[in-house]
Amino acid sequence: MTGIEAQLAAEQQVVDRLYARLDELRAGTRDRLAEVRRVGPSGSPQNRSERDAFATLYEDRLARLEAVEDRLAFGRLDLAEDGGRRYIGRIGLNDEEHASILTDWRAPAAQSFYRATSANPDGVVARRHLVTRGRRVTGVEDEVLDLDVLADAEAAERLGALSGEGALLAALAARRTGRMGDIVATIQAEQDAIIRADLAGALVVQGGPGTGKTAVALHRAAYLLYAHRRVLERSGVLLLGPSRTFLRYIDQVLPSLGETGVVSTTVGELYPGVVATGSEPDAVAAIKGRPVWRKIVERAVRQRQRVPERATTVSIDGRTIVIRPNDVRSAINHARRGHRPHNQARVTFVRDMLGRLAEQYVSQLAWSVAPDERGEIVEELRTTREIRVALNLAWMPLTPQGLISGLLSKPARLDAAAPELSAHERAALLRDADAPWTEADVPLLDEAAELLGEDDQASRAQARHDAAQRAQELDYARQVLEHSGAGLVSAELLADRFASTGPALTTAERAAADRTWTYGHVVVDEAQELSPMAWRMVLRRVPTRSLTVVGDVAQTSTAAGTRDWATTFDRILAGGWRLAELTVNYRTPASVARTAERVGRAAGLPLTPTTSARDVEDALVTEQVDAAGLVAATVAHAETALAAVRDTSGAGRVAVIATPEQVPALAAALPGAGLTRTGAPDLDAPLTVMTPTQSKGLEFDAVVLVEPADVLKGGAGDLYVAMTRPTQALRVVHTQPLPAGWDAA
Repeated sequence: MTGIEAQLAAEQQVVDRLYARLDELRAGTRDRLAEVRRVGPSGSPQNRSERDAFATLYEDRLARLEAVEDRLAFGRLDLAEDGGRRYIGRIGLNDEEHASILTDWRAPAAQSFYRATSANPDGVVARRHLVTRGRRVTGVEDEVLDLDVLADAEAAERLGALSGEGALLAALAARRTGRMGDIVATIQAEQDAIIRADLAGALVVQGGPGTGKTAVALHRAAYLLYAHRRVLERSGVLLLGPSRTFLRYIDQVLPSLGETGVVSTTVGELYPGVVATGSEPDAVAAIKGRPVWRKIVERAVRQRQRVPERATTVSIDGRTIVIRPNDVRSAINHARRGHRPHNQARVTFVRDMLGRLAEQYVSQLAWSVAPDERGEIVEELRTTREIRVALNLAWMPLTPQGLISGLLSKPARLDAAAPELSAHERAALLRDADAPWTEADVPLLDEAAELLGEDDQASRAQARHDAAQRAQELDYARQVLEHSGAGLVSAELLADRFASTGPALTTAERAAADRTWTYGHVVVDEAQELSPMAWRMVLRRVPTRSLTVVGDVAQTSTAAGTRDWATTFDRILAGGWRLAELTVNYRTPASVARTAERVGRAAGLPLTPTTSARDVEDALVTEQVDAAGLVAATVAHAETALAAVRDTSGAGRVAVIATPEQVPALAAALPGAGLTRTGAPDLDAPLTVMTPTQSKGLEFDAVVLVEPADVLKGGAGDLYVAMTRPTQALRVVHTQPLPAGWDAA
């Protein structure tokens, strides 16, 4: 047996032991789950609650154990102290004697695997990367970090700057599957520093294309849930992505890291019960994104609190009641002084007005009325149709949808509420009352919901009911834990998740359905696209201002987005944020990246300098054709690219990226063009057609870029995004001259 064969055999024995232990834990968890389920639906409500509690706990544990099958162990540290060894993997495992046999990648003891260098070995003599396929060890890659063990200076010189360079480059060269994979085995030092950064405050991560911003954000979410579980498990973590396509692309990463409790959504879906399906010009969306809408919506609410021009006379049982403008004005001012949301303050207004009207009624009686008898008079006044209509006209109960829809469909209301906007801008905003909601509408709805609130009486009654039920559930949860002797969860968490009434909902499920839910941490990807109003909506959901914000200001494609992080965050976070940068482009071949950077600089984009980790031969191919041959040439390049990147397992993905106007014709010409029934890109298809905006945040083995000059007209950021999606090859088909900066000369 050769030296390498002996090493592989030794590592195989270790990996076999780890998988055997994983199988034991899975089998034990399945047995306990089956035992709980065998109890069936019988017994008292308390017994059923206890059964459901432990069933869900075992289901969660089993899901975590099942999700880490691939690359369970991927690294080894040889330690200077006592010559010990420490294996690093997706989760932590202990043997039957509770001794650690596998260290969770997020644990402090694993940090050296990602950060140790020859200059600062951190007690590590050598680092080994394990290459596995299924449960079989297929290769090892060693990095010697303690220079004292190196034979000569020449060997020291060969140490690369990239950690696990061979494993990293192999991962980068692997064919894409239509879903993003984790980078847990190849995290680099600058990425690890961001992943493990403090929970407190807002961390803004700026990085060019291919620097791993999304991967870092997802691994940071998994790390924070591990390191701060007590804080975050009850409040949850929110992940905001740019589109549903993007969220489908990343949906396997967090489960593969053992985390399933993150709420993933888009800005357009962040308001419960509203899905933004409408579209509008970017210029209109930019108007809606301005911070002035805080004042506009507030003014629109106040304008629905109106003093009538003339008095209203109502006859009740032969007595005359007059609703006077001065009384209405006084009641409105009284209600406003409480600084409560509109619908809650309306209760104060109505109570005040009914009291004034009751005084009129009583003054016309020939007898005195005891205080405890006035309630009947007030109730009669409240149910009188004419009075109810008059009070509603003065202070109408409102919904966010009704307020914003009316504001955008009624010119007079918009003119009165938005004097800061020009007449041209107000005209551009107008639309039909039944128009579908757009993504830019959602922050306006959220702003309106904050100012309107819910009906106070209903909320207080519900709060009393919830408090009483919560007290009962906590008491029972403590009893369950005392009798079971299980230290699995706190009584509060058990009560939260397994109430004796209603369905058991996870933290993520409850948070997603509650607009007022506040999260322990929020991750925002492609954050450069958010408008000032969208940021107001996001910050409401994280009062601690604990955020991970990742993006690239050079890739901003919306007029309402960010071109400079300081301009955005100095205003809304006032010193409570810090900036980190990613500087290595792991995705894009160097020749493609250099061309994209030249084009971006020529177009005036604020580029972050990056260094490409690798290059690929013939990565950039361009072909100029006449207009009649554009579609045919695109089809030919797409087929050639697909044949080059597809492997026998079905992996390998190609995207054709073109302007929205060109996509329909190209999709019709490409067999199986990879579009869903709604017209969105199908990431499971080997070949798909999409716009630059739809490609944001995604990556493909090869990209066929159609007519760069037309893409540039939609924005320099769009072209920069489109050019930097491929991991292997960019093939360009054009009829017009290529944009400035394309040629090296």
